[in-house]
Amino acid sequence: MPKDSLLHARLQREGLGRTFTPIPPDAATLCLAHDPAYVQSFLDGSIDAAAMRRIGLPWSPALVQRTLIGVGSAILAARLALQLGLGVMCNGGTHHAHRSYGSGWCIFNDQAVAARSVQRDMGVERLLFVDLDVHQGDGTAAIFEGDDSVFTFSMHCEAQPFPHELQRSDLDIALPGGCGDAQYMQALQDALPPLLQRVRPQLVLYNAGVDVHSDDALGRMALTDAGILARDRFVFASCAAAGVPVAAAIGGGYNMQDHERIVDRHMLLHQAAAEHWPALARCGMAARRGAPAA
Repeated sequence: MPKDSLLHARLQREGLGRTFTPIPPDAATLCLAHDPAYVQSFLDGSIDAAAMRRIGLPWSPALVQRTLIGVGSAILAARLALQLGLGVMCNGGTHHAHRSYGSGWCIFNDQAVAARSVQRDMGVERLLFVDLDVHQGDGTAAIFEGDDSVFTFSMHCEAQPFPHELQRSDLDIALPGGCGDAQYMQALQDALPPLLQRVRPQLVLYNAGVDVHSDDALGRMALTDAGILARDRFVFASCAAAGVPVAAAIGGGYNMQDHERIVDRHMLLHQAAAEHWPALARCGMAARRGAPAA
């Protein structure tokens, strides 16, 4: 889907934010969150046809490169967030990828790998996943099940037929099909601030899927553009108030006929991020050391 490149081009035209280039991770880094045999089989093309059918994409060298860039983007966003207070991707949110298999167009779980990477390399001890995509973050929940250093929170639509088998997040909130702005925001306002106080994370990994929109091809919820913007603003404001940096992925959003409309919705995340950048900049390590944040 070209929405990632369209979003990047739009951000460049509008001059919104600074641009950083990710580095594809090596296999050892991918194996922080994934089974080594699965990682190697995808990288070298020996993965079997049934596994690729479950993912929903045909294997190719170009897919390998695109996938590695996506995971590298998540790692970079997490590192930037820890340093500067905020990192926002033009892609990402591959939360259906499990430790030993991919699913639902997700091959490697980008934010899960990013979480393990900053735990290994930056000494992060407590992380919080805030997954607001319309689908449950089943792969993320499964990867971190029983891990007290990572708290997984997923708020999703209970009317979704996918994933076929739900996993148990540390906190799951299933909202009804047709849920609109007011009901959605009330649930989020009731859940997120107490969660930030209880978990006291050093980093929030945010999946800002826009497939909660009323016009989304796969969504089954009824948020408006204004509701999505209010959601993203609330997440950033809540994290800033708690002193927690945020690494955000764009998550799902589907309109097979009009990619520009989906880009408009993903731009809401970047708009909200730009608005809350001054407050979040105070949450990064650079600000705490007294260095300039940008």
